[in-house]
Order: sequence, then structure tokens, then C-alpha cells
Amino acid sequence: MTTPFDRRLTPARDDLAAAFLKGKVDAARFVAGEAFHVIVAHAGLRPRPEAACPIDTEILYGEGFTVYEDRKDGWLWGQLDTDGYVGYIPRAAVTRGEAPVASHVVAVPRSHLYPAPDLKRPTVIALSMGARLRAVGESADGRWLALSCGRFIYKAHAALVDVRVSDLVVTAESFLGTPYLWGGRTAAGIDCSGLVQTAYARAGHYLPRDSDLQAAWGTGVAEGDIRRGDILCYAGHVALARGDGTIVHATATPMAVTVEPRAALEERIRAEKGLGPDQPVLRAVRRA
Repeated sequence: MTTPFDRRLTPARDDLAAAFLKGKVDAARFVAGEAFHVIVAHAGLRPRPEAACPIDTEILYGEGFTVYEDRKDGWLWGQLDTDGYVGYIPRAAVTRGEAPVASHVVAVPRSHLYPAPDLKRPTVIALSMGARLRAVGESADGRWLALSCGRFIYKAHAALVDVRVSDLVVTAESFLGTPYLWGGRTAAGIDCSGLVQTAYARAGHYLPRDSDLQAAWGTGVAEGDIRRGDILCYAGHVALARGDGTIVHATATPMAVTVEPRAALEERIRAEKGLGPDQPVLRAVRRA
């Protein structure tokens, strides 16, 4: 009998599944999978191979992606190496082979790669926080990192992969004003769980992607012990506590990343669900 699984995290369908799942799920065929890595700034990962289908999440430059099906219609089905999300991506977003071992990540919401260490040159691509880079040297003046792809990034916009930003709120607030985008993970657009995941990643904690999964991650915290950086979990929504009764979150209300009183969010939730003022809406508080 097939073990129940979450299709977001388990590369299995009725007709095809990853070889490591043999004996755990039922599928007509099992394959080992092949390593690819992302070569575009970002691309949508979808639950179906359809361009009109809403995205579940996004893949970022330099991330690895294990492919289990290379379709003739230009879609690949596989699993993202960094957070394990499963779905379909455009073939043009990746290239075959293991991702170069990252030495750095983009450490600011958005930065550009240049063809030379010269800020006046036309840029090649704009990358978002979390994009993975392999540096192979520096410019003569030490201001630019030379990358394995033959491009350059301003050195101050990158950080060594093991350098952490412990204040989660500072990272989240660097995205203030970023448009809300369902499934987004970038400075071009981000959603509530994408913002939380990104902030925690810069602190060295690798959370699952979606809000329901984040609500089960880490350690549970009593509501009376909420601290700065804790994840406040609601039905279908997450926010980061700022430690003063306010929150920072990506929300569809102003369609942007914003700071507001926690009480204002909870009042909206009660109004939307027809709940009384004394009925709790906070479902969990999680901490690393």
C-alpha cells in the first residue's frame, strides 16, 4: 500500500516516482533522477506543466534541481535541492549538471551581475537574495567578486555562505515595499512564507516553503513568550514578530511587504472569518 505523502515534498506520481521512493509509494516507473541547476534569475515552479497555472514557489539562480522527467513540451518535473519542493519548471530555466558549489549568496534584496567590474557597463542579470554564487577571484581594486560564470557582482552585495544575519527582522524589513506575489521568493515579488523562509535562511535556518509547513517547524512557543523574530502562524498566513507588538509580513491587503500592529492583522482576520473579539486567531508561534 502506498504511504500517504505530500505532493509538494515527494517526487511521486501514479506514473512516475523517484527511485529512492521504491517500496514506499506505488508508481508505474521509478527513475534515479538527473542533476540540473538554475541559470536564470528566478522562475516559477508549478504543480502542473501549464504556463497559466499559478506558481507554488520560485527557483533561484544557482540552486540545484533534480529532474525526474524531461518532457517534450519544454517542461521538467523534479525537486528543488534547497527546500525539497516538487513541481514543474521551464526547461530553459536550467542547464544539465550539478550546481557549482556556492561560496557566496546574494545578501541584499536585489543586485546585478556585470560582464566586467565596471558599474557603467550594461548589466547581464538581476539576482535576488539567496541566489547562489561561486566566486573565483576579485577585481584588482577588491570591490568586485569574479564568478565562475564569467560575470562580476559588487562584493558588498554578496556574503559568504556561512555568514549569518541573526536578526531575522532586519532581513525581512529590507524587503519593505516589495510587491506581494503568490509563490514569490524574490525582490520582484514575495509572499508571506517566502519572506519568512528568506529571513530564516540568512540566519542559517532552512525552513520548508509553505505556511502550513512552517507552522509545524522548529519549537513551539507560548503566546506570552513571543520574541523578536518568532513566526506568528495564522490560517494560511505567517508573519514575523518585531518584539514590540508589531509585525513585518508580506500581505495581500496592501499587496506589499509592510509593518503594522499585530492587533490590526488579527482584527482583519476576525472580520473576514466572522469571529468575535475574544476568539483567538493565532494558531501557533514557532522559533528556531
